Amino acid sequence: MARRAAGGVGRPGDDFSFVNPLVKYVLFFFNMLFWMISMVMVAVGVYARLLKHAEAAMACLAVDPAILLVVVGILTFLITFCGCVGSLRENICLLQTFSICLTIIFLLQLAAGVLGFVFSDKARGKVSEFINGAIVHYRDDLDLQNLIDFGQKEFSCCGGVSYKDWSQNMYFNCTAANPSRERCSVPFSCCLPDANETVVNTMCGQGMQAMSYLEASAFIYTNGCIDKLVNWIHSNLFLLGGIALGLAVPQLVGILLAQILINQIRDQIKLQLYNQQHRADPWY
Repeated sequence: MARRAAGGVGRPGDDFSFVNPLVKYVLFFFNMLFWMISMVMVAVGVYARLLKHAEAAMACLAVDPAILLVVVGILTFLITFCGCVGSLRENICLLQTFSICLTIIFLLQLAAGVLGFVFSDKARGKVSEFINGAIVHYRDDLDLQNLIDFGQKEFSCCGGVSYKDWSQNMYFNCTAANPSRERCSVPFSCCLPDANETVVNTMCGQGMQAMSYLEASAFIYTNGCIDKLVNWIHSNLFLLGGIALGLAVPQLVGILLAQILINQIRDQIKLQLYNQQHRADPWY
């Protein structure tokens, strides 16, 4: 017995584990939280999608908020699923998949931020394309319509460059051949707020495109949303930086915990192999 004890001094026993339960379960609950959030995102996106008419929904898939919500939710679900099962089952393959996916997402976000800052003119062009595309499909998608109305109200703007950009929309087009009742109009969200108005007048933008800038400015916002959005971004760089940091920190924490757990699992595997190889040793 003395020789056995002397030979086993400092040698980890069968009940010893390199895997730290704190790291394991913190990573598990971390992923479980975002896994549940992703399921809510998918459910909300699918519900919003089903409420729309099939014809309208197919008109503008690229800017459909419901589709975007579903896609982001599914990706988050798959990544966090790997993190949950990988940490709980101590599966190196799933943990590596989780870590690699988070790393790629983090690098893409970092690259997008750097490119957006360096190529600000091109970024502005992409924003312009998005806003103009949204104007064209304004009546095709209820979510998109609500998003544009919210943006025009919040930023006190109308259209992309100016209120006359609404002529790109088939319903608001100012040509004489347009049979729409909204011909030459702008959405009600372009109208200046009236403190005495208790009910929103959805026809307040009637015929505004036919007016000059000076005439229309008495009733609606005439400045476009592109310049307003760019100015808001420049004025809120610290806020946007804080949001970006808030998104980056959980990703970095997840990557760090996953790598720590992977190394601990590998050490545990080495220990088990060592114990198996020396189990027949009479001094073990």
